[in-house]
Amino acid sequence: MYNYLDFEKPVADLEGQILQLKKLSEEDGSVDMSDEIKRLEKRSSDALRDLYRKLTPWQKTQVARHPDRPHCLDYINHLFTEFTPLAGDRKFANDDALQAGFARFNGEAVAVLGQEKGHDTKTRLKHNFGSARPEGYRKAVRVMEMADRFGLPVISLVDTAGAYPGISAEERGQAEAIARSTAACLNLKVPVISIILGEGGSGGAIAIAVANRVYMLENSIYSVISPEGAASILWHDSTRAKDAAANMRITAQDLLELKVIDGIIPEAMGGAHRDRVAAMNATGEVIAAALRSMQGVDGEALKQERRKKFLEIGRNI
Repeated sequence: MYNYLDFEKPVADLEGQILQLKKLSEEDGSVDMSDEIKRLEKRSSDALRDLYRKLTPWQKTQVARHPDRPHCLDYINHLFTEFTPLAGDRKFANDDALQAGFARFNGEAVAVLGQEKGHDTKTRLKHNFGSARPEGYRKAVRVMEMADRFGLPVISLVDTAGAYPGISAEERGQAEAIARSTAACLNLKVPVISIILGEGGSGGAIAIAVANRVYMLENSIYSVISPEGAASILWHDSTRAKDAAANMRITAQDLLELKVIDGIIPEAMGGAHRDRVAAMNATGEVIAAALRSMQGVDGEALKQERRKKFLEIGRNI
């Protein structure tokens, strides 16, 4: 069974009926339910397609946050081999919210980093729900600088509501760590590819997403602040997050139109969680194509292209 979102109730009801009929058919083999099951499966598929053809920005936000959606480590385990994670920022501690290390992608050595949200209570607490502390961003800088030294492409997998805003993080220089990570991305002389897997929230996302090529999963979001945060600022009412999402242009389709990103990675009907392998394979194909497009390009040219790309955002709208 899936974890259904509020707006998916019509599909949840139909799929619940299908499961009941299948169970009844298994318990009583004399009753043939196949025709009724096929009819309900078609109704469910049609209902799901109708829902996902016209998702609102707030509904896309819910899909991007779906608890069953594949996260950073799922992609790393599926797409990369010989992943060797590095721990610690050599200053204070290790941060499990931000995963970073070296691996092979299609046999070629790369650096890979990203935010991991976790998939159950234990791992969500371990990874702090994907919200990195200063030491996480300092670890990212360390890995990016090593990648630059050895001429390895950097692939970042972004999935965070934002950097951790706690007092302890601020005391250890959260803003400075995010700024240095952003600067490190800008100064790399190797190909940098960034994928927004679910949420790309604020400076916590951009700190590892200043890339030559930026792509978003079809139902992901990317914004300077969460819809709840924007609603709190604009109307002093976080319950108006739906209104904020509708006005912020945070969806992949909006951001492609605004030329903030370079492409959209398709998901299965109903979201990436309904066919995790297909979403991860599609992401791998996009990464491979992006790497091929930058193969042999001079390092300084890659750096200048990246800087120009981000300086031009918003200027030609």
